[in-house]
Amino acid sequence: MTSDPAELTAADYLDGAREMTAADRPYLAYLLAEKAAQRTTDPATAAGIRASFPDPTTTRKD
Repeated sequence: MTSDPAELTAADYLDGAREMTAADRPYLAYLLAEKAAQRTTDPATAAGIRASFPDPTTTRKD
């Protein structure tokens, strides 16, 4: 893994999103997944990423 954010790939961001999900950090997972979706050239793949990591502030149930 690189320390330069410009060199990170969509896969790197998705790995981070999965790690944050496992650590019960849904908002960080969402932010990392959003970055992965932005770095993805295929709109269908980007939509799938966004669907897999929804914004927890809009899906939260009290």
